[in-house]
Amino acid sequence: MALSVSAVLLLGIVVFLLIKKQGLKALHAVVCIILGFYLASSNLAPTINELTNSVAGMINNLNF
Repeated sequence: MALSVSAVLLLGIVVFLLIKKQGLKALHAVVCIILGFYLASSNLAPTINELTNSVAGMINNLNF
C-alpha cells in the first residue's frame, strides 16, 4: 500500500510539473488518468503491478 501511495504521489507531481513547465494540456493529463483507470481494471493490471514492483526493487537496491 505504501508503494502505491508514494507512486501515485510521485506520478501526480510529474504530471503537475509537465502541465506547468512542458506545456502538457490538462485535457491530455485527464486522458492519461482515464487510461490508468481502464488499465487498472484490465487483464494487464497484474503484469503492470509486477513490473512496477520489480522496478521499485531495482531502484531500492542501487548503491550510490
